[in-house]
Amino acid sequence: MALDKIDHIILQNLLSDGRASFSAIARETKLTDVAIKKRVESLKRRGVIEGISVDLNYKTLGYENPIYVQIRSELSKNKDITKKLLGMDFVLELNQVLGEYNLIAKLVVPNLEAAEKFIAQLGLIDGVIDVKTMVVISELKKTKSLPASTFQNKI
Repeated sequence: MALDKIDHIILQNLLSDGRASFSAIARETKLTDVAIKKRVESLKRRGVIEGISVDLNYKTLGYENPIYVQIRSELSKNKDITKKLLGMDFVLELNQVLGEYNLIAKLVVPNLEAAEKFIAQLGLIDGVIDVKTMVVISELKKTKSLPASTFQNKI
């Protein structure tokens, strides 16, 4: 997907503040706000921008740090397991991966007791062979930007 310098500026602005105004971006790029609006619409149509969302602070809302759960399942039952996981409240993200474990889920729970119960439930799902958990103790990096090398290669 070919993106030019203006597209990168638009994306960086929206990544740092999803509510950035078209006029503010226009001033930075020396274009009109109408031109920026058309470019944003084009980025949406091309699938570059899937949506603009809020970044919640789960800790402030009373949840524990995220828990990542690696799940090894019988491949023949993976579809059913995935369907069940997608319907579970605490699952924020679910990814199918290559390796010893074929699914990784990101959970957010109100407390470790709820996490323990949830993980016990996972072990009871038909086709789940093994479950490994990793509790985040501190977030060291979380970025909302494009890699600088990508930006440099496109100009």
